[in-house]
Amino acid sequence: MWFIPDGCGIFCAIVTWFLVFYTEFVVLFVMLIPSGDYMYSAINGIVFSLLAFLALASHCRAMLTDPGAVPKGNATKEFIESLQLKSGQVLYNCPKCCSIKPDRAHHCRVCKRCIRKMDHHCPWINNCVGEKNQKYFVLFTMYVALISLHTLILVGFHFLHCFEEDCSSSSPTTTTLLILLGLKGLLFLIFTSAMFGTQMLSICTDETRIEQLKKEDRRWVKKTTWVNLKAVFGHPFSLGWASPFVMPDQGKADPYQHMI
Repeated sequence: MWFIPDGCGIFCAIVTWFLVFYTEFVVLFVMLIPSGDYMYSAINGIVFSLLAFLALASHCRAMLTDPGAVPKGNATKEFIESLQLKSGQVLYNCPKCCSIKPDRAHHCRVCKRCIRKMDHHCPWINNCVGEKNQKYFVLFTMYVALISLHTLILVGFHFLHCFEEDCSSSSPTTTTLLILLGLKGLLFLIFTSAMFGTQMLSICTDETRIEQLKKEDRRWVKKTTWVNLKAVFGHPFSLGWASPFVMPDQGKADPYQHMI
């Protein structure tokens, strides 16, 4: 089990779960069940609950999966000799965690470890987004964007129904909850859609956000977009790409073989 004991990250993760449960409560018990249309309520309730479940499952996997941490304190003479380096090869040592840094690894000050293909540290999942958990983070942003979109559609239909029929009997509390839900849905739809888009761009171009910001020289082999997608989501293509319960098969390449 991988878990980062960071106070800010734990708080953000709790807030994330609270917002999802708040949305689930308002959608089911304020909009759908009181509507009286059982078929409409059942279909939307099942779809929304399934998306919310997948979002939380993806969040758990992203938070509790080792993002690709380099073994701590492996910068020893014995380990270096075991690598059987060729003449001219250079090793990079991280002085903060006393480890040999593979190519494309960066040190995270929150996780206090070097992370392979580190994209960024996300407080909302209380973890780094790296080589081994990027799939789960992408799924988390996708499912949150979908439930946010579904929420906005349901809120829109609810108010449209109120305009067509007299809903003056609705309590101020109900109206306030729906307005807050709509604003939250819009905000999270914009935020998570942007995150999903940037992550997919990063995967397709095989360049992490840190590498983009630092404008690092490309020292790795350029691959096709399809190969890059399979490297993150697993191969071959299947419904498992959309499941947080399927671990991607990323091969067993030696993380130190690309050092220069």
